Amino acid sequence: MNKLIKTLALLLVLVGAPTAQADRIKDLVSIAANRGNQLIGYGLVVGLQGTGDGTDLSFTTQSMKTLLNRLGVNSENPLTDFDAASSTAKIDLKNVAAVMITAELPGMAKPGQKIDINVSAIGKSTSLRGGNLLLTSLRGADGEIYALAQGALMATSVSAGAAGSSVSTGVTTASRIPGGATVEKVVDNPFDKSDNILLNLRESDYTTASSITQAINAQFGSDVAKAIDSVSIVVRAPLNPSQRVNFVSLIENIDVQPGEPPARVVVNARTGTVVISRNVRVTAAAVNHGSISVSVAVTNEVSQPGPLSQGTTTPVQNTTEIKVSEPNKPMFLFQPGVDLRQIVDAVNQVGATTSALIAILEALKSSGSLRAELLVI
Repeated sequence: MNKLIKTLALLLVLVGAPTAQADRIKDLVSIAANRGNQLIGYGLVVGLQGTGDGTDLSFTTQSMKTLLNRLGVNSENPLTDFDAASSTAKIDLKNVAAVMITAELPGMAKPGQKIDINVSAIGKSTSLRGGNLLLTSLRGADGEIYALAQGALMATSVSAGAAGSSVSTGVTTASRIPGGATVEKVVDNPFDKSDNILLNLRESDYTTASSITQAINAQFGSDVAKAIDSVSIVVRAPLNPSQRVNFVSLIENIDVQPGEPPARVVVNARTGTVVISRNVRVTAAAVNHGSISVSVAVTNEVSQPGPLSQGTTTPVQNTTEIKVSEPNKPMFLFQPGVDLRQIVDAVNQVGATTSALIAILEALKSSGSLRAELLVI
């Protein structure tokens, strides 16, 4: 109960009374030309300590043979009869693992810049710890190569086992290489070619879009910015690239008053976390939260004869005690227009736990009394 009160008290502090607070446009929008692009590639990780794919995966063996052939090692044409007899045998690649590499190419990234990559095993490898990624090309959605990746994996996970027992921390089949890929090709973007700059709000909101449009026009003149919808704003910009960069810098640092977010209640059913926004309201509703607790206790009693008696052991006797209790939970009434603080105070008076609070919120939403969006994650 005390833990719930402290948690809800913290929520009240975080979403307390409204205050006039201006945010920079930079924190509310993103420039459409700066969008990132997803890259993907297939490669091999070598140098593992016996945790590779082994002999069961044909594509790992095929990839290794192809790589060796490109490096001048002929693994296909046998030189002797002994080689011919053994060439059909599978190669045991205990120290090699086939992996998929993913990365995000930032907008306006230039050749020579470094980007982070994620490496994940796709075969039977049990751990990538200590491995080294061989040179791998990363391709975009159009099939073109935009980056080359290579380097030592940085795995923080650990896995150990012995005598039928195993202990592991983290995911041992996935790793990262900070700065493990080098950009090789520029992605075309319209930043320096189009007549306008497109600003996209990170959170769709008509009020915020209108506020940003008015702030830009007040700073640079009317009709410089036009709101298309609740997300996008078109801004006329200078054609000179240097002037355009300075113009965007000025726009990013303009302070605006964003719109109030919609009333929302977010519930994490797994962890019991409940986040209630400040604008949550409820209509008139009566809530009575109570539960019936049934306790069953079984006691086994065995009667043993005395040490000098000739009797036998009395069979086991089961004594069952059943208790049914129903706590006295008062009913509380929500008046129309109740705000967050009154909801929390009412729930605390009933003595509800976090799970009970979730149940109450779901019931209020089902009854139509909760004037907010309820998100259960």
